[in-house]
Amino acid sequence: MPLSIEAQPAPCGALVYGADLSRPLSTEDITGIREAWLSYQVLAFPNQTLSIKDIERFAATVGAFGQDPFFESVPGHPHVAQIRRDADEKTPLFAESFHSDWSFLPDPPIATVLYGNVIPPVGGDTLFANQYDAWDALPEATRRRLESLRGIHSARRGYARDGLYGERDAGRSMAIRYSDEALATQLHPVAKVHPETGRTALFVSPGYTIGIDGMADPEASELLMELFRHQRQEAFIYRHRWSPEMLVLWDNRCLLHAATGGYDGHDRLLHRITVAG
Repeated sequence: MPLSIEAQPAPCGALVYGADLSRPLSTEDITGIREAWLSYQVLAFPNQTLSIKDIERFAATVGAFGQDPFFESVPGHPHVAQIRRDADEKTPLFAESFHSDWSFLPDPPIATVLYGNVIPPVGGDTLFANQYDAWDALPEATRRRLESLRGIHSARRGYARDGLYGERDAGRSMAIRYSDEALATQLHPVAKVHPETGRTALFVSPGYTIGIDGMADPEASELLMELFRHQRQEAFIYRHRWSPEMLVLWDNRCLLHAATGGYDGHDRLLHRITVAG
């Protein structure tokens, strides 16, 4: 069955049919999926009954396995983590702030693969913000100002001892491991050129960008707040609705994403692999 790509009525996103991810993919299908991924930034594959090994095999067609510095992996699968929330859980929602996965690393992952094992009947959508569009929509003078700037990225807000998922985060079902390593910082261009498409994306986020290199904190904070408001506009957002046994692949180089709640009283379990550059 040939691949069928169904674009979503949104700034990014497409559904993919005709690929059975429980089996090895042909070279032709791998090429077609990558082309669609680069075109639509986020792809969803409905109705895929997959084992963890199947998810790993698919992720390997995108790139090498990346690292997950603050997640405990699934036993026997060192590159697979669980995104989990139990029905009676009261902890703050995980990943509710817009971010690009692990942008605080020297070489952030190019992609994330996420598979829905247990999906609630309500809520739990994932929001994706197209940062190509966010960049293109900036005034020309603002783009010129940003082109030479580098953002300071850090995991401290979430994963340091005093972070959201730190020492005070009790009762969480997800295996998050805070660390003093979260205090480290990494510089990345505010205007990030995608190495495969050549397009420029706005590469800052409320989740991980804490400053601007060489800029005083008050000025940097004012600029970042302006960019954060801009990049989360509804005009750039695709709201993805999950279904059980759906696999989603997205591009961390040109997208931000954020979790949403609304499923209290229901279990939610997904398996995740980050893909390195």
